[in-house]
Amino acid sequence: MTQTIAPRVRTLVLLLLAAACALLAGAGPASAHAALTGSDPREGAVVDKAPAQVSLTFSESVSVDDDSLRVLDPKGKRVDDGKPSGTGGTTYSVKLHAGLPDGTYTVTYQVVSADSHPVSGAYTFSVGAPSETSVTVSGQGAGGGFVGGLYGVGRYVSYAGFAVLVGGAAFVLACWPRGSGVRVLQRFVVSGWLSLTAATLLLLLLRGSYTGSGKVADVFDLGLLGEVLQTKAGAALVSRLLLLAAAALFIAVLFGAYDKREDEERRDLTFGLAVGGSVVAVGLAATWAMSEHASVGLQAGLAMPVDVVHLIAVATWLGGLTALLVALYRGPADTPVPALAVSRFSRVAFGSVIALVVTGTYQSWRQLGSWTAFTDTRYGQLLLVKIGLVAVLVGVAYFSRRWTAQLAEAMPAVARAAAARRAEKGEKGAGKASTKASGNASAKTGTKAGTKASGSASAKTGAKAGTKASGNAKVAEKESGTTKGSGTAEGSGTAKGTGGSQRAAQLARQRAAVDAARQKRQRDADPNRFGLRRSVLAEAGIAVVLLVVTTVLTQTEPGRTEEEAKAAGASSAGSSAPATGAVTLDMPFDTGSQNGKGVVRVELDPARVGVNDLHLYVERPDGTAFDIPEVKVALTQKAKDIGPLPVAPDHITTGHWSASGVQIPMAGDWEVAVTVRTSDIDQVTISKNTQIG
Repeated sequence: MTQTIAPRVRTLVLLLLAAACALLAGAGPASAHAALTGSDPREGAVVDKAPAQVSLTFSESVSVDDDSLRVLDPKGKRVDDGKPSGTGGTTYSVKLHAGLPDGTYTVTYQVVSADSHPVSGAYTFSVGAPSETSVTVSGQGAGGGFVGGLYGVGRYVSYAGFAVLVGGAAFVLACWPRGSGVRVLQRFVVSGWLSLTAATLLLLLLRGSYTGSGKVADVFDLGLLGEVLQTKAGAALVSRLLLLAAAALFIAVLFGAYDKREDEERRDLTFGLAVGGSVVAVGLAATWAMSEHASVGLQAGLAMPVDVVHLIAVATWLGGLTALLVALYRGPADTPVPALAVSRFSRVAFGSVIALVVTGTYQSWRQLGSWTAFTDTRYGQLLLVKIGLVAVLVGVAYFSRRWTAQLAEAMPAVARAAAARRAEKGEKGAGKASTKASGNASAKTGTKAGTKASGSASAKTGAKAGTKASGNAKVAEKESGTTKGSGTAEGSGTAKGTGGSQRAAQLARQRAAVDAARQKRQRDADPNRFGLRRSVLAEAGIAVVLLVVTTVLTQTEPGRTEEEAKAAGASSAGSSAPATGAVTLDMPFDTGSQNGKGVVRVELDPARVGVNDLHLYVERPDGTAFDIPEVKVALTQKAKDIGPLPVAPDHITTGHWSASGVQIPMAGDWEVAVTVRTSDIDQVTISKNTQIG
């Protein structure tokens, strides 16, 4: 039975590695987690005169630098001032040079979303009339290429290392404390720590190039590394390294002092290790939760702790499962995994699955937003695959629980049989000792009798006896010389003794190896343990693929964001198409008085029929926000003779007004008019048209 295990294990491992490589290879560059939902001018728009600036609106906040937003003329020359800035909310703009000629202009952007993923894209608009352009907007997206692929591998290794580190340590502490002395488990947990540490350092070095140029040479740019350290993702990676230093101390105590303590002292130390290990595990999980999906979007304050629980539950289940597999297959024969440890892990795994279901349900709702997103978005499709793998894994775990129960029932009988064998061996050893003692006594008695008989014979036979005694004396003298001889003879005896001890040690090692092999055969011959090993191996194999899918999922644009991006793309396909997604309008004004110049920005979200939110920002020509005495908004659809519909926004903060519940009764081309009053007598009304669905 056991001879077929190794080939099966090798075959399954190769298949799983092939599946993992295929999934990682097909993952592609990280999808944008912040989508472009609006722009001014719109994509493909033809405007009468050149705008003063270009504005982009994203689905979430992003970070920008001097090269994040660029505007290129038909010859590919840059015509922006190179100083993009946020204007409030999720809208970012860059000012253009004055007096731009007619033609087609290209807007390119490369920013980093709030959940640390790079976002890039490009579109065109025209002034006066479209023209030919030499600018090529197609090419490698942000986060792609060799650096992007290597970054994806680093993410996978970091997740795997975290699962092995946390799950392996939890298995030892909660399920099998005596396993702290098992060498294979020690190596297993340490390998998780090394993998997570190496992957974190790799991600820190790759981060600047990954979100920027994508060039391998930039990986070792210290200036770029310094910029990375000032970002949220860089701070999270550095925090992870600091926590890994604390984790190293935890591992040293777990496999050092903890293993050498007696049961009473070990129980006291277990509590301290459990508390300290939990703090480190929560901190490590938080470095992901506070810098990725959970940190942005709906209910971020609740989503981050939920994500921490989700990550720890995954690590406890999958990492502990792999630790059990290693102990079952590679553990020493004289220290088999007891049924009690397997039963404890079964309960821990069940609790982890419950936590996964609860937290996973919340995360799915938060990232998808609708049932159709399960099938209409890539995120939803990957999530369905993940749910299917979890279901299969739970099904296989059911069979593992059955094998565990049978193993627990069989253990008392096995223990009684082992005790009977030890007792039988003890009786045989006592019998041998008794026989040996009896033989020694008989030999001594025979020697004495022989001596006495020899004396009687010599007295009766006279000369004959004397001759025999003389011969015996010579023999005795010869033997005496051999035994009590010179130092050379004594040294020879010592050499023989040393050779004998080496031979005895060698025989002892051989007997120990034979006993270990026999114990391993007996352990592997147990049908319950063999069945458990197979089911745990199947669980671990599915877990490898599940972890790959999870890694790809974290690099994929959430379904809710993808649907918003599709809606924004549909709105910009043509002016006749109904507009969906946020609309941003920039309108310069000049009331003719001192401090009477500036720009009004109006944001209407979601810019469709029904209830909308309106935000209005007022800025000086240099881009700084400032307050004015009064601002009013009116919406008019002249084609249907609707309006003007007045909107009275409330003052929120310096240069910011807001109004909620703005009703748009009908789709079409609407005029948005803003009246700006900068003094008691100076005011002006400016307007701009936009398509609203």
